[in-house]
Amino acid sequence: MRLPAILTNRLRLPVLASPLLVISNPDLVIAQCKAGIVGSFPALNASDSEELDIWLTRIEDALSEHDSEEPSHPAAPFAVNQIVDRSNDRLLQDMETIARHRVPIVITSQGADTDINEMIHAYGGVVFHNVTTNDSARQAIKNGADGLIAIAAGAGGHAGSISPFALVQEIRQWFTGPLLLSGSIATGRSIFGATAMGADLACIGSAFIATQEANAEADYKLMIVNSTATDIVYTNVVSGVYGNYLRQSLGAATVDPKNLTSRDPTSMSFDLDSARREPARDAWSAGHGIGVLRDIPTASELINRFAAEYEIARNEFLWRMEDTVEPRWAPADQ
Repeated sequence: MRLPAILTNRLRLPVLASPLLVISNPDLVIAQCKAGIVGSFPALNASDSEELDIWLTRIEDALSEHDSEEPSHPAAPFAVNQIVDRSNDRLLQDMETIARHRVPIVITSQGADTDINEMIHAYGGVVFHNVTTNDSARQAIKNGADGLIAIAAGAGGHAGSISPFALVQEIRQWFTGPLLLSGSIATGRSIFGATAMGADLACIGSAFIATQEANAEADYKLMIVNSTATDIVYTNVVSGVYGNYLRQSLGAATVDPKNLTSRDPTSMSFDLDSARREPARDAWSAGHGIGVLRDIPTASELINRFAAEYEIARNEFLWRMEDTVEPRWAPADQ
């Protein structure tokens, strides 16, 4: 099995909830893990390393209590996202906190750093690295990452531009380890589709913005449920790195969605304070999958919905396989 032991028999669904800048918080992570999927948050969502320590303790205590009360349905593990870049001046301090808590999964972004990976491996943690191309995937594994999160076209936030089919196919040509897929996944059917394509887990972000536990403004959540894929703009004017944003929010962020010019990538900053400044503060990210979201449920209710849809998709696939003696896709005789 490709997945590390920490994920074996701990997941209700093959899903990791993406770490959402500003939005992911302990309440959301705890709800996700209790419902059976990997919950995650960016370390930078905590105001400093001291608050990060408090958040981790709270998550660990809540999940431990859940496991004691429901031993037959243990919570899924959680993950913390680390921005591995020189602009993150908290990196090493936060890493010390992460190591002290022995965080089971660390998601690294913007840098596949061998030393950081070794720090995580030293206490038994697992490293999943965000990639948008096959070349960056190769470099991440070369530098010691255990698994890959392929961020394909249509993902919310800082997204790639390559089709999920193409990206997964290229990576699976050489990599047999843990592979996660992000990009427009917002239903149980698309979770099943991601695994059918060759991914081990689906990564879901935008759907959790419009949940009750998410630390997102009410108008942001409403914009999510009232928008479709055609309302998404792919641009780098917000942070210097290309990403997907809700078109309507760009106007509030003093960005003209009809006149988008490229921004110097060197101007990007990863600290949370910069994310709260104009234009990034009011530029709300989302992926192409939001067109199926029409309410603001709790995280648990959303995951229950995913589980029901996933089971329907799985059963329909099995029924199709049994529909005929010979597969419909059998090649013609040569």
